[in-house]
Amino acid sequence: MSTKTPVTVITGYLGAGKTTLLNNLLSKPNGKKLAVIVNEYGEIGIDADLVVKSDEEILEMNNGCICCNVRGDLVRIIEKITKEGKSFDHIVIETTGLADPGPIIQSFWVEEILRDKTQLDGFVTVVDSLHFFKHDNSCEAKEQVAFADQIILNKSDLIDDSQMNHLEQTIRSMNPLAKIEKTNNSQIIADILNLGGFDLSKALAIEPDLLESDSHEHQNDISAICLNTVGPIDGKLFNKWIYGFVQANGENLYRCKGILNIDDQPRRFVFQGVHMTLDGRPGAAWDSDELRTNQIVFIGVQLDETEIKEHFLHCHKSENEMTLVTI
Repeated sequence: MSTKTPVTVITGYLGAGKTTLLNNLLSKPNGKKLAVIVNEYGEIGIDADLVVKSDEEILEMNNGCICCNVRGDLVRIIEKITKEGKSFDHIVIETTGLADPGPIIQSFWVEEILRDKTQLDGFVTVVDSLHFFKHDNSCEAKEQVAFADQIILNKSDLIDDSQMNHLEQTIRSMNPLAKIEKTNNSQIIADILNLGGFDLSKALAIEPDLLESDSHEHQNDISAICLNTVGPIDGKLFNKWIYGFVQANGENLYRCKGILNIDDQPRRFVFQGVHMTLDGRPGAAWDSDELRTNQIVFIGVQLDETEIKEHFLHCHKSENEMTLVTI
């Protein structure tokens, strides 16, 4: 029997529903002990805080993309996992929405630790059914679909039958071999932890120099604006600003997410958005001795960082109570 730990990579463009899929997976692990690695594009870690509390091991990589400068971190984390003697049935990696699958796949064949200790079981891509065609000119979005073993067409309730048929035909033209499942809120039936092994020959057919190339660049006009502050947020001011902001910048705003101290309420306020769509709700309770930090990230093109910072700081209840944390 193989002693290698199987690895499932969950990918998908910004806001597709990867973290929701991961949370659904953690709520029903089917008896498997999981190690979860969360990768973010930005300087502050929010995604790990959005992952449901569980008995699983949650490890975080931020300040970069897994397919670029934090690839070494992935090797070190997996080496740490395997050396600590902890027994995990499966490793799940949630990538940043801007991840190119090619260099990630390459890592499992060219990095000695990954090659010896793990086996890439499958690549799962979550597709945002509502916004896919806004992103289909992105190389990352196309390759995330092309390399997938399992494709999840999420938010299927937000488009009509003709739009879904068009989407399915487009996805099939990009990847005729992957299994496809339509879903809402990333609630899936498929067992994504048992896909049976990643097919390297298929990947090489898509990208023949996959195991030779070390270079990778993101679309250079995409940037992440990250703010980290301390002090209560005025809920009315924030709602007025954020709704106006996404209406004005929706086409250029690929993703926004945050964890906020709204009006000193006992629970965190968690919000997420894709283009002009926003969702916000109470999150986990603040601990009594916890520093209530506001963390907010915007990812997009042609976003005005100075303007965003100015308006966000204006949403704080009092300038005397607000501290901008340097990150």
